[in-house]
Amino acid sequence: MLERLNEAMARIEDDLEGEVDVKVLARIAGTSEYHLRRMFSALAGIPLSEYVRRRRLTKAANEVLSGQRSLLDIAVRWGYGSNEAFARAFKAMHGVGPQEARASKKALQSQQILTFRLVVEGSTSMEYRVVEKDAFRVVGRGTRVPLVHLGMNPAIVEFVKGIGMPTLDRMKELSDGEPAGMLALTFNQEGVEEGDMLDYFQGVVTSREAPEDMETLEVPKNTWAVFTAAGPYPETIQHMWRDVYTQWFPSNSYESVEGPSMLRTQIDGDQATAELWIPVTS
Repeated sequence: MLERLNEAMARIEDDLEGEVDVKVLARIAGTSEYHLRRMFSALAGIPLSEYVRRRRLTKAANEVLSGQRSLLDIAVRWGYGSNEAFARAFKAMHGVGPQEARASKKALQSQQILTFRLVVEGSTSMEYRVVEKDAFRVVGRGTRVPLVHLGMNPAIVEFVKGIGMPTLDRMKELSDGEPAGMLALTFNQEGVEEGDMLDYFQGVVTSREAPEDMETLEVPKNTWAVFTAAGPYPETIQHMWRDVYTQWFPSNSYESVEGPSMLRTQIDGDQATAELWIPVTS
């Protein structure tokens, strides 16, 4: 998988001056466009589109400093329709506009070409199982929240507080399917950068109809990779998400597919036991 992913990175370099087609990259990597985007974001720490943008602006910066082309020619060559649009993007990455950079010969930022390799740390093993599950219903309440990489997510904390314990207790009573108990579902994630938005749903798997003050989320039939972990809260959960995409997927034949991921967490003081369900295909 990683060898194919590196072949896709080489194709990006070949196509930088034209169209970088993610569908083509996905075919080279031997995976789906959706999984490629998720895998790349987890491994690189930035979205694929942002990497392409930064590589183009790195190439553009070299030409700006060389002084051999006009700024407009450089802008057009690297996909910008005007000097103004190019200057805004250039300054966002390099901290100075192209005209100032050319005049002052200031040091600029550089996005290096990425290559990937799997580092096996070996200190812990990842426990997982694969589950085939028919379509099911989750009843609860949902909202949209920003992504937080480390520590508690304040938006989620406030949302769950707003539901209130009486309503949460009524939700728990509805649970009659697997995974049992209270679940946190996330889906429709914009990207992997801090602050990117995603849908969050707090609820339970049930065969019953939703009460009037709750919502229903229909989840289609899927194959699920189910991971378990235990340790300090919330670091264990956040590290489990990271390790699934940076270690487990690259070394297994499965790939993620669109759909909600489900997390069941049991907290005891500052320790947690977590079970993470991710929809996959082989």
